[in-house]
Amino acid sequence: MSLVKKIGFWIVIAVLTFSGFSFVTQANAASATGEVTRGEYIQAVVQALDWELRDGTSIPFSDVDPQLAPYVEAAVENGIIKGITPTTFEPDQKLKREHAFLIASRAIPTNESFSPDLLDKFKDKAAFKTAETAELAKSVGLGLLQGFEDGTAKPQKVVTNVQMTKIIDRMLNAYQIEPPKGLVSLRLLGTSDLHTNFVNYDYYQDKVSNEIGLAKTAVLIEQARAEQPNHLLFDNGDLIQGTPLGGYKVTVDPLEEGELHPALAALQSLDFDASTLGNHEFNYGLDYLDRVLKEAPFPVLNANVYDAETKQNRYTPYVIFDKEVIDRKGETHNLKVGVIGVVAPGILRWDRAHLEGKVTVEDAADTVEQFIPEMKGQGADIIVVLSHSGIGDETHDKGEDDVAYQITALEGVDAVLTGHNHDVFPGDFGELQHVDQEQGTINGTPIVMPGKFGSHLGIIDLELEKSGDQWSVVKGKGAVREIDKTSDKVVQKVIDAVKEAHEGTIDYVRSPVGQTTAPINSYFALVQDDPSIQIVTNAQKWLVEQRIQGTKYAELPVLSAGAPFKAGGRNGASYYTDIPAGEIAIKNVADLYVYDNTVFALIMTGADVKEWLEMSAGQFNQIDPSSTEEQQLINEEFRTYNFDVIDGVTYEFDVTQPAKYDYAGETINEKASRVVNLQYDGKPIDPKQQFIVVTNNYRASGNFPGVRNATDAIDYAYENRAAIIDYMIDVGTIDPSADDNWTFAPFGENVNIIFETAAKAKDFIPKDTGIDYLSPTEESFANYTFKQK
Repeated sequence: MSLVKKIGFWIVIAVLTFSGFSFVTQANAASATGEVTRGEYIQAVVQALDWELRDGTSIPFSDVDPQLAPYVEAAVENGIIKGITPTTFEPDQKLKREHAFLIASRAIPTNESFSPDLLDKFKDKAAFKTAETAELAKSVGLGLLQGFEDGTAKPQKVVTNVQMTKIIDRMLNAYQIEPPKGLVSLRLLGTSDLHTNFVNYDYYQDKVSNEIGLAKTAVLIEQARAEQPNHLLFDNGDLIQGTPLGGYKVTVDPLEEGELHPALAALQSLDFDASTLGNHEFNYGLDYLDRVLKEAPFPVLNANVYDAETKQNRYTPYVIFDKEVIDRKGETHNLKVGVIGVVAPGILRWDRAHLEGKVTVEDAADTVEQFIPEMKGQGADIIVVLSHSGIGDETHDKGEDDVAYQITALEGVDAVLTGHNHDVFPGDFGELQHVDQEQGTINGTPIVMPGKFGSHLGIIDLELEKSGDQWSVVKGKGAVREIDKTSDKVVQKVIDAVKEAHEGTIDYVRSPVGQTTAPINSYFALVQDDPSIQIVTNAQKWLVEQRIQGTKYAELPVLSAGAPFKAGGRNGASYYTDIPAGEIAIKNVADLYVYDNTVFALIMTGADVKEWLEMSAGQFNQIDPSSTEEQQLINEEFRTYNFDVIDGVTYEFDVTQPAKYDYAGETINEKASRVVNLQYDGKPIDPKQQFIVVTNNYRASGNFPGVRNATDAIDYAYENRAAIIDYMIDVGTIDPSADDNWTFAPFGENVNIIFETAAKAKDFIPKDTGIDYLSPTEESFANYTFKQK
């Protein structure tokens, strides 16, 4: 819609407001939220479209007064209304949303056709009464009928004045009698961080879950494709690891020569066009990844991982698709879409045991910038970046992991699909500069981050215009759609594609390994020593104490570190360990220990142990002991999997002191000391004494304070989960209790501390802990109080 026409439309609104036919100031309309009649709506539509008016005498309706008749006449001649009966129009009848969108849709000329399946996106589809489903689907496809946040359309509700202005504004945006030749719409669809969640099934709870799964996301994919015939579909990595299915295909039912990995089979079932490598693709080593990629039915891209010996790209850095697209006049064009993939350089830390000396990794943003001229030289009309590197912030430190923000600012980048953080954009990251949540852009470039485990579908809509031989993006918009968690609707072909692996995984996770005398959960793992961590640290210590016998480290005391991997936060209120009393199966072990990590042991001093715990202490906000106001204990920026508890020593956290390190391990208060009364064997720890601390490959290869000072690292090449299973088989029956080796130093009787965990945790509050339920918050979370006993 031209600026002149838009201005004219709002002038019309103003004029009508003071006229006898005002749709805002009718005698019975007290405000802009008053209900709209059919007559008022037709007058506003015709006036906004600037259709020519005559005297109104040709209309067949006997119930239309002379002042409204010219508008009704224009509406009839342009085919947007039909009347209630052949002789009545009923202009004073309240206008329902369904009729409003039908009328607006009829007003827009287009050669596009839209599938009635578009209406399936609305939970209340059954409430539509019209027989004109194709026209109503057109209103969805053109962006007129968008529905409400709860997934409903509410077609039988009466239209308010505010809603009418929005509908007409959308109609004018879509209205083009003569669309410019060569103007093409291209839709880019994207998933990220699926982590082997293909079926709507929670392997840890061993039950169907409609909150996860590519089979659920596929419903959105099919709807989005039906809305726009010009589309491409991409995955942004972290695909082959995450649930027990990933581990099952490594250890229980390994890939055979020529076998397609179920992750790729799932994507193939939906005709994905390309994917990129996430950091977790490297968890099982390069040989396994090569085996997976060998059978890939579509390009799997990465541009910033290089072979350490040859210095060449180890994987295909980019691909250029020859995409046939149809413009708005029905003419076909050939568009060259360049797609490049990058991953967080942190893979060298997280999987050092697999990658050190074999590959090098360059900065993701710098790599994209380096390849843009080459891709343009190869004919790319537009460039799309699959960035498994997180969004990050405005500051670019070379080699950092989250740089999608910088990638959006690169000249030549037209769209970005990102992930890694498990967040959602548009939605999160609103505090950054140059972010437009409404348009889904950062630095003017459309970008989407579609959550995790299949929770959302990312959609980028580009409008491209051709001038000579050159295409340019004239408009771009990013958006995300959330799966319907209340419905069991799935796309069956995804489930069929992974059927064998899915069923095998279920059998695998049901295998018993032991018994527990009481329930095990992690609802309160951030505020007290927790049994769900204690079992892990006990198992790790049990394994390593056996393995060091007869070695030079046999006489060193063994400590063991574990963290609450499942503790809600960004993953939602259902993301907690929750194991009932009774038989423990492998699925429960996977619930205790989510990741496919391997056991490592680090040789370090007592001073290093303290620094490690100072890092963990960043999990808490600083508490003011003189305040009686509510104070939130948990630092939401700090990832719970970095809150390492070290068993074998005792200690307290003084949260009235500032944290020494931030969530990234950077020093923020050099002289701060939150870890107090740190003792080993009942005595203050000797800073120079050597210890073995058992952990995992992720932590051992990282840059944690304390960890980075380790003088030696022992790689046992044995999964932490396998160690837990062996330990449970050896023990038989577990009495799940923590040894309370850590607690909080006194912070005052009148201090009002609160923390957030799942609302359902109120049924599991341990006795005599000072924890009490307070009130619900959002998304099935709740606040709890915490007082020292």
